[in-house]
Amino acid sequence: MKFAIIADIHGNLEALETVLDDARAQNVTHYACLGDVVGYNANPKECLDIVREMGMPCVKGNHDEFCSGEGALEGFNPQAAQAIEWTRNQLTAEDRQWLRDLRYLRLVTNFTIVHATLDAPQRWGYVFDKLAAAASFTYQNTKVCFFGHTHVPVAFVRDSMVRGGSYSKFRVEPGRKYFVNVGSVGQSRDGVAKATYVVYDVADSTIELRRLDYDMPTTQKKILDAGLPPRLADRLSHGR
Repeated sequence: MKFAIIADIHGNLEALETVLDDARAQNVTHYACLGDVVGYNANPKECLDIVREMGMPCVKGNHDEFCSGEGALEGFNPQAAQAIEWTRNQLTAEDRQWLRDLRYLRLVTNFTIVHATLDAPQRWGYVFDKLAAAASFTYQNTKVCFFGHTHVPVAFVRDSMVRGGSYSKFRVEPGRKYFVNVGSVGQSRDGVAKATYVVYDVADSTIELRRLDYDMPTTQKKILDAGLPPRLADRLSHGR
């Protein structure tokens, strides 16, 4: 059994299609989504349709929550708020209900998926360091948990202590727990301007980070043509 673990698609259709093509080439058999299917980019409906039609397990992200609601967007920066308002108008009532019905946390076979943190998944906290990861490890009941939200791929490991760092491929070892950020499909923020996801080979106990070039100019043009903030297009080139 081999999983593609994807997160933070954010309406980037070109990046999502590239990731799915690569996953098929890697002989992936199953998929899981860590949320934020929508927001920021110009194809939220199309990306949501793909995730729904594939029937993959999916948890709720903060953009999924706000884009499926009607409330005020307090706490969002102006560009994110504008993108959320625009996205709300692209989704059907059925789409919004599907997003509202997503859970914050799910068990998939022998691993856990969450968008943000395990200690308070509905509060959308960010895990960038060992201290924040330690809080989630306290609530982790499986050997491996995958998360997103920061758009920065990093793996935290707990045995006698909590350690963390960047990764490309590693083996899940007995006696340890792993809290793994898979990066972002649709809006990289670690300085690498590529679509990023993880292949988890359950049989071989390996986790591999994959980074892919995609048709970014098309994505950027769609953002501008939709009247979304130009910075949302520009930041894709910088991976920030």
